[in-house]
Amino acid sequence: MSLRSPLAVVAALVVSIVVPAPPAVAVVADNGATVVKQTRLDDRTYDLTINSPAIGGNVPVRLLTPPGWSPTATRTWPVLFLLQGCGDDYTSWTRETDVEQLSASSDVLIAMPDGGRAGWYSDWWNGGRGGTPGWETFHMTELVQLLERGYRAGTSRAIAGLSAGGTGAFKYAAKRPGYFKAAASYSGILSTQFVGVPQYVGATVLREGMSADALWGDDDFQASVWRANNPKELASGLRGTSLYMSYGNGFTGPLDPGFDYDANERIVGNTSPDFVLRMRLLNIPITVNAYGDGTHTWPYWQRELRRSWPQLMTALGVPG
Repeated sequence: MSLRSPLAVVAALVVSIVVPAPPAVAVVADNGATVVKQTRLDDRTYDLTINSPAIGGNVPVRLLTPPGWSPTATRTWPVLFLLQGCGDDYTSWTRETDVEQLSASSDVLIAMPDGGRAGWYSDWWNGGRGGTPGWETFHMTELVQLLERGYRAGTSRAIAGLSAGGTGAFKYAAKRPGYFKAAASYSGILSTQFVGVPQYVGATVLREGMSADALWGDDDFQASVWRANNPKELASGLRGTSLYMSYGNGFTGPLDPGFDYDANERIVGNTSPDFVLRMRLLNIPITVNAYGDGTHTWPYWQRELRRSWPQLMTALGVPG
């Protein structure tokens, strides 16, 4: 039997008071999705495991809570969703960027949900049958309901993502006009029916051992499905949303020691002007940082998160 000093006991009590645990009572979404596990990583960070009917299994989500947050508070907090890229997971933003330090004094709840290794932020077509995985339903219905019902998330929202996450951020915002105050895309493919892009998207799915046609079908025979998931085709729905997009050209840039060329960012660089032109034709304001030389790598996305942060926070009405 070990003995604890009175000081240690007091310290433990202080921690439990200052940083309350998430609610013990089960919170359930309309379709039965529920949080089945909660792990506190530090005084601001929680990992949730959500049993999701839309995905057909458990999905992890990381939460970064704001100063003074409590699951039993009478107030709610604005929410920023940060979306990952292909081949990665929900830990990527805290692993690769300084988002924890950047948001330390910001009055915003940050949700970083898993998006699958190549989920492309979509409810998969599956030959017209639908069914799992339903990433859009998970993110935009199940997760939103759980955060609002159990984690004091408010209805003032912003969304940002890198690579495929940038595609997802603009697609989600465009399909729900007014749902998000702001959206940001860092190296996202925003014109998914541009020449060569369907083959590129299919390659990311095949690389993860899944059927490329199961995502959106054939880009010719199921062109309507592709249009329904193409930010360029949905662009009119972005009117009224504060928008930021950035991209490079794939060539060695100032943050690229050892790189000569990056085919991924080259595709982004080739297709992004097509989306920008669409926005200009629609007369929808958008902040564009076409920074030229630079690859499809985290140093640029870290930089762009910082550059877009004031715009995102201003849209949410968050001071500083």
